[in-house]
Amino acid sequence: MAYTRLPYRHSLALFTDLYELTMGQVYWAEGMAEWESVFHHFYRTNPLGGGYTVACGLELVVDYLANLRFDDEDIAYLASIPGNDGKPIFNPDYLQHLRQIQFNCDLDAVAEGTVMFRNEPLIRVKGPLLVAQLVETALLTLGNYSTAIATEAARICWAAGGAPVYDFSARRAPGFDGSFTATRSAYIGGFAGTSNVWAAKYLGIPASKLKGTMAHSLVMSFDDELDAFRSYAKTLPNNCVFLVDTYGTIEGVRHAIQVGEDLRRGGFEMAGVRLDSGDFAKLSKQTRRLLDQAGFTKAAILASNDLNEFLIQSLRTQDAAIGIWGVGTRLMVPSLSGVYKLAAIRKPGGDWVPKIKLSDQPTKTSIPGILQTRRFRAPRQHMARNIADVIYDERTDLPEDASMISLADQTRQRRLPAGAESNDLLVPVMRQGKLIREMPSLEEIRTHREVELDHLTDGIKRFDNPDEYFVGLEKSLYIEREEMIRDRRGVSDWEQEVD
Repeated sequence: MAYTRLPYRHSLALFTDLYELTMGQVYWAEGMAEWESVFHHFYRTNPLGGGYTVACGLELVVDYLANLRFDDEDIAYLASIPGNDGKPIFNPDYLQHLRQIQFNCDLDAVAEGTVMFRNEPLIRVKGPLLVAQLVETALLTLGNYSTAIATEAARICWAAGGAPVYDFSARRAPGFDGSFTATRSAYIGGFAGTSNVWAAKYLGIPASKLKGTMAHSLVMSFDDELDAFRSYAKTLPNNCVFLVDTYGTIEGVRHAIQVGEDLRRGGFEMAGVRLDSGDFAKLSKQTRRLLDQAGFTKAAILASNDLNEFLIQSLRTQDAAIGIWGVGTRLMVPSLSGVYKLAAIRKPGGDWVPKIKLSDQPTKTSIPGILQTRRFRAPRQHMARNIADVIYDERTDLPEDASMISLADQTRQRRLPAGAESNDLLVPVMRQGKLIREMPSLEEIRTHREVELDHLTDGIKRFDNPDEYFVGLEKSLYIEREEMIRDRRGVSDWEQEVD
């Protein structure tokens, strides 16, 4: 099926690291380009010290893959890249091969908005080795950044305790594309809306969820603050949220009240005021008292200024009288430390051979095989609760009497929960490069994310020392992995271990 929702139409085939293309030439030269391969996108560490992530970015990945192709300009540029000797590094015949390439792999992925944990595959690419390798950089860019922002947004919304949070990140994001992705991911993560008009238009975020107030420059452009507020109210009487801290917050609140009374006499109502600096706990209480005394009990107090989940949580414990939060700078968290690793390969006419990446850091040793994650839920009152995930190899499926070994603590072993509701998280999205699953709307993804987070305990969602959700390897896969590690490492002599 065609896919045209997003505003990226030109080929992004060159959005890759050079080594993807040089490795591709090796595969092509050695006759390996069409070997079947399996790659997994997963991450090793929960961002921000948290207990989970919110998977995000699949729609962006699908858009990129569906439009993958090298055009004449791309090929000409690749032909100009020199090696150390000044001569072209790419064989002209290889470049002609690239000209014919489209994404012709199978794509399986978890639904956007799904709560995920360390080492669980977010995306699985299965298909010709050269093509599956080429998409690594773009897939990680689109998935890692989106997932990091959606996760941070979910944490912020949890800290806000149900009060609306708006995305004010456009001016802090890394470029137009980064801003677009941040707005999309934050909305999926639970933000109520955005100030980003361009992103809202293309994403289909309802226009009613666009939020904007005013900047200090408008106030400073007038001789005094009261004149600025009156002029704004005269021009936009049905959209008045006054920024009150340009010269002095409490004085600004009093001026807003004066103009609010003028608005009321004209049949309009002041929507609220925005605090952008100072002691928010103290100032918000003083502001609320002044607004209520003047009869503006429904006027909202919006706060912005380098807010994150920790500051919001702290302000709420101080009973700050803030009803709306605007978050921008601190939404721009470091990207997810996601990776894309080869896990199995098959020569023409042969069997699948699992592959493993070793490391002196045990946490960086990969999991071999064609992986799938099954999630188990136990009923509780009106809703199920997630209790455990098991990663298994689809080559052997998942025996009913299987047990799993914890990835966090390999001394812990559990049997699969008997009778619990379960489902596999990776679902078919593309087959041989063709989209076979309708992409859900943003509102559907938001609803899914809300249900997913409701399935977690507060202990997993808390910010400090969150509980570890049980993720295990199916026992036979665990044994196979350990054997592969031992076989690869071999037996070393003492002299090899001593300087």
